[in-house]
Amino acid sequence: MRIYERYFARQIYLAFIFILFAFSGLFFFFDLINELNTVGHGNYKFTLAVLRVALQTPSRFYEIIPVAALISAIYVFAQMAAASEFTIFRVSGLSTGAALRSLLKIGVPMVLITYLIGEVVGPYTDQLSERVRLEALGSSVSSNFQSGVWVKDTLTAKENGEQVTRFVNVGTLNPDTTIANVRIYEFDSKFRLTNVRIAKSGVYEPPGHWKLTGVTDTQLNDAPPQAANPGDALNPVYRATQSTLPEYSLRSELTPQILSVLLVSPDRMSMFNLFRYIQHLTENHQDTQRYQIAFWRKILYPFAVFVMLILSLPFAYLHTRAGVVGMKVFGGIMIGMSFQLVNTLFSHIGNLNTWPAPITAAAPALAYLVIGLVGLKWVERH
Repeated sequence: MRIYERYFARQIYLAFIFILFAFSGLFFFFDLINELNTVGHGNYKFTLAVLRVALQTPSRFYEIIPVAALISAIYVFAQMAAASEFTIFRVSGLSTGAALRSLLKIGVPMVLITYLIGEVVGPYTDQLSERVRLEALGSSVSSNFQSGVWVKDTLTAKENGEQVTRFVNVGTLNPDTTIANVRIYEFDSKFRLTNVRIAKSGVYEPPGHWKLTGVTDTQLNDAPPQAANPGDALNPVYRATQSTLPEYSLRSELTPQILSVLLVSPDRMSMFNLFRYIQHLTENHQDTQRYQIAFWRKILYPFAVFVMLILSLPFAYLHTRAGVVGMKVFGGIMIGMSFQLVNTLFSHIGNLNTWPAPITAAAPALAYLVIGLVGLKWVERH
């Protein structure tokens, strides 16, 4: 890097670290206040609430990094403009294009850190955070249905190669990914009910099997034709055979990673888990819109750092008479907050209107990129 690039990078990184930790500390305080309503229930103590909120900090970093990059760059450039440093750089031959390229170089480590936190650290600590809370409260994860979680599972039977469709009802999903109160309804390729299994509990045994305990297995077969009164409506159509098993190994495409989507929101999942869950939903002909938008947002969100840095560059061309440093930083905060608001709002609107997921995820960043380039062109001319 050139001398002026190192100077820019040092100033921006120092301001970035300070702002990142200042904002995360503010969010830590608000999150902790929100957790106080639960403290005292079960074994959920204040220290566990602090631990839970602390484990959520990496995800807060992930959300804050683009805004922190914007505010830090605006602060540094506003300081330079106030001291006429940036004017000296321009007189010395620093063009707008060169300054823009230097900013993008400075943004590369921030983008890499955002990817690292969003893909590795954040999803892991979020699941740990949720487990700390649930284990302390003695609770389990469930859906909004009173009967628990319903999941569709489709696979090919090894015996005859026919496609088997299961509807799995998990009454309780524990924080350690074990399941309880399980009911499995199995249908053949013609969607005729062939088997009903009820299990007290289950644990995953890789690869591709669930070990169920306390199983009641009801097998439904076609009843033999009745010799007498063949037209009688009361003649049995199916013959049920019930058996009780202490243990049963169930082959399934479902994994704890797929079920773990209930522990964290899609926006806080890793791209790998999102991709696998989208595949599972697609194979079972279920709606994937919400998860596709979350997946594309995970891909594109780190690049918002570049957009924020481009938005900050026009502030370097505004002299002191155009506004004090504090006002410029406040303007940067408002721009960053508006970006987060528009980004979140666009995801919900895209989900409701079934817009293509890549466009829904990329549109806010592209809009702010255009605003930044237009603003840069305007201040350069004036």
